[in-house]
Amino acid sequence: MRRRLFVTVCLAALTAAFAFAQGYKVSGSISIGGSGGWDYLTADSENRKLYVSHGTEVVVIDLDTEKVVGHIPGMMRIHGIAIANEFGTGFISDGGSNQVVAFDLKDLSIKNKIKAGTNPDGIVYDGASKRVFAFNGRSQDATAIDASTGAVAGTVSLGGKPEFPVSDGKGSVYDNIEDKSEIVRIDSKTLTVTARWAVAPCESPSGLAIDRSNRRLFAVCDNKVMAVVDADSGKVIATPAIGEGPDAAAYDAGNQVALSSNGESGTLTVIRQNGGGYSVAETVNTAQGARTMALDEKTHKVYLATASFGAAPAASAANPHPRRSIQPGSFRLIVVSP
Repeated sequence: MRRRLFVTVCLAALTAAFAFAQGYKVSGSISIGGSGGWDYLTADSENRKLYVSHGTEVVVIDLDTEKVVGHIPGMMRIHGIAIANEFGTGFISDGGSNQVVAFDLKDLSIKNKIKAGTNPDGIVYDGASKRVFAFNGRSQDATAIDASTGAVAGTVSLGGKPEFPVSDGKGSVYDNIEDKSEIVRIDSKTLTVTARWAVAPCESPSGLAIDRSNRRLFAVCDNKVMAVVDADSGKVIATPAIGEGPDAAAYDAGNQVALSSNGESGTLTVIRQNGGGYSVAETVNTAQGARTMALDEKTHKVYLATASFGAAPAASAANPHPRRSIQPGSFRLIVVSP
């Protein structure tokens, strides 16, 4: 009996190890085309939709068929999309118009346009307060919006340039402060900053993800590390290496891995917890420019946005770090599957 139990346990462990050893791989692509740049992607796993920012519109993709099924046009410079399923409403941060655009999740019609701060960028829905938080890059604050009515509930001063936010679902919203290399914690009901944590050696954090069960934050940093941070104390627990040019992070609770999309190196870094530490389990080659991504929590697939590029224009005093030109019609999503 003991021997049989031992063999059974060993086989189960080997099967699990082999399954993960198969790793992640690029399994397909979704052609979108058109022109213009892009920023964040948001997967609504519950309703099987993927929302992709693309210049002046949001492209909507069916997660099951991986086909384009809709467009939300008419904006100026889109950054992010947040979903409030309990109200049947999505929210788009339009940095070009300094507005948050509310839309109907069923028919994609525009419900409302809400005045935000200057250049709303990262955006997140917080279920505890029933509010949407838009983080305004130039005015260095966050606009809190009642998700049911679209009314502005208040503004939170951040004291630095915000990047991507996450919510723990229990009343705290976290955001990277890029120019200060900090994470701030906001009480979503009182609209006050309750903590401000330095995340050194992380520099210029951008993408942020959260493991709600284990209370861990994952911030991706310009100096090619991921800062794993305790969501209660602010302590930096680990700084595993990632690729160059990260802009988005995700946490897959089902597979218990943190992910970093690295645009300059054209890679996806897979970080796994090992005991009390975190280390790189795998590096997947994606494509140069694939710096933002979304995770489908149902299938565990990762979708990364990129395009084909031409030469960069000459640097100037006004634009010392010019981006390479995007070849028309080349915008697409790369699909990575575990």
